Amino acid sequence: MGIRGRPRHPDVLTPAEWQVVHAVRHGMSNREIARRRGVSPDAVKFHITNAMRKLGLARRAELRTWRGVPADSALRVQKGAEMVQLGAIGQIARTVSDIETAKAFYGGVLGLPHLYTFGDLAFFDCGGTRLFLRATDERGEQSILYFRVDDIQTAYDELRERGVSFEDAPHLIHKHDSGVEEWMAFFPDPDGQLLAIMAQVQP
Repeated sequence: MGIRGRPRHPDVLTPAEWQVVHAVRHGMSNREIARRRGVSPDAVKFHITNAMRKLGLARRAELRTWRGVPADSALRVQKGAEMVQLGAIGQIARTVSDIETAKAFYGGVLGLPHLYTFGDLAFFDCGGTRLFLRATDERGEQSILYFRVDDIQTAYDELRERGVSFEDAPHLIHKHDSGVEEWMAFFPDPDGQLLAIMAQVQP
């Protein structure tokens, strides 16, 4: 007789366990993981318990610092550099109250190229830097996003025509010894979080 049941998975964790562990390492709560994956909190607890047992971990918090990588991940074959050197900023995260309203504003009004949406997460391209928007009820102080423009007066006029309500007109922030001027103008997004356009004007 053959062996009954599904065959043993060729990795330390099953795909479902990896997905939950990735979410835990990303800082998500069990409730948030359950909501994003469309499963019950008990199912999330089940996967976490199984993963901890397989890995010999005693506490959920230990998953945050566990260095494991899936067997089929490209990271397994990536060679480390002799010296770590940080590159350009790859992604900026921001919270919003409603993802559809945010998508309409950042994509439709501001004209940022929409990359993709996954549930209540949306991603846009900002000249090579990825903007990550996440819908949540938790509100906190946000960093101001400064968008570079070539002609700040033209950008100001065009965005106002699209419905953007600026807090101020473009104004001089600083003049460097070289004569280069830094100009900015600030405006809120639909959640009242500040954004800005900025330009460096050569003498």
